[in-house]
Amino acid sequence: MTVIDTSTLQEPQAQNVPSRHAPATRGTALEHAQRLASRFAATAVERDARGGTPKSERDALRESGLLALSIPSDYGGLGANWRITLDAVRVLGTADSSIAHLFGFHHLMLATTRLFGRPAQWESWFEQTARRQWFWGNALNSLDTRTVSRPQDGWHEFSGQKNFCSGALDSEMLIASARHAESGALLIAAVPSARQGISIADDWNSIGQRQTDSGSVTFEKVRVEEHEILADPGPLSTPFACLRPLLAQLILANVYLGIAESAFNDARHYTLHEARPWHASHVAAVKDDPYILGQYGEFWVGLEAVRVLADRAADRFDAAWRRGPALTEAERGDVALAVASAKVTAIRTGLDICTRMFDVAGARATHGSLRLDRHWRNLRTHTLHDPLAYKLRELGDWALTGTYPAPSFYS
Repeated sequence: MTVIDTSTLQEPQAQNVPSRHAPATRGTALEHAQRLASRFAATAVERDARGGTPKSERDALRESGLLALSIPSDYGGLGANWRITLDAVRVLGTADSSIAHLFGFHHLMLATTRLFGRPAQWESWFEQTARRQWFWGNALNSLDTRTVSRPQDGWHEFSGQKNFCSGALDSEMLIASARHAESGALLIAAVPSARQGISIADDWNSIGQRQTDSGSVTFEKVRVEEHEILADPGPLSTPFACLRPLLAQLILANVYLGIAESAFNDARHYTLHEARPWHASHVAAVKDDPYILGQYGEFWVGLEAVRVLADRAADRFDAAWRRGPALTEAERGDVALAVASAKVTAIRTGLDICTRMFDVAGARATHGSLRLDRHWRNLRTHTLHDPLAYKLRELGDWALTGTYPAPSFYS
């Protein structure tokens, strides 16, 4: 296990990141995302085998300007709505789900400062992120209570560990959580990744999402200033603040859709160019096998359903976001239902395609060099962190009793 001790590094500085390419604008954001996706796809198989930090790809995102995609133009960002931002996540996901995960979570961390913090906090962070092309990482895991906060004289000490810290490596800022040592209350803060006492471990070794750096972060008597604590209005404190977990769920639904579309595209290519007809089919080409055609029809219907549900959920999320603090519990609940429906369908359709793609591609498609199993591994790894059965239970409670999903960090 490699541990990066950030105490020897400097906190984010004011210089701009040099760019070799023209930065994206709101109108060209998806074009930039598509160009990056084409580039990332060329090395996705090799990088899946290698794992570790996708440093070159993260720097390409910095240079593209897309890290400022969701930041309003008043603060130097591109001012895209969430539908456009999520479309960019999906586009990147068709090339590399790890990169899409990191990119989506970066925007989730930015949104966290907006939803949980005061304008004086998030306005400054938005401006600095847009100007310096900061990458934000995650060290917020509400279920991992090992990091404890102890109040000091005008500041807070964070000590302990966090797991599943996606994107913490090679980030400039972290969203970190801790439990108050006495009250047990959840505290969430935005802190520089290079702050003294923060050690980010290169210990992520899962079967999937292998370049998300979702390993552990250790906090050793880290000083967290009062103005870095997101306490007004605070975590999940209002219907508007409770949009945060819904954005996280919606980002993942689009990552899953990207994986499913990528698996479909790979299967289609292999079926058309490599697969051989089964001897009992009595057809000259695989594309004429009615059983193969039937499966592709099922794949297509499933993907179309996910696309429609994901886009509908994104539009409803945008409408709720525009409501701001005026958002009601019922309005938030309607968005939660739309997001959960999209995510459930994305998981089921994605796992189906990632498994059955080999039925339409044939035995040769299992050759290790192709690593076509990465689609299933990536999707299966991530969907286990939020059990499908509990998402269906929430939807069932609504369908039967009209009860909205209770806000939590997973719904």
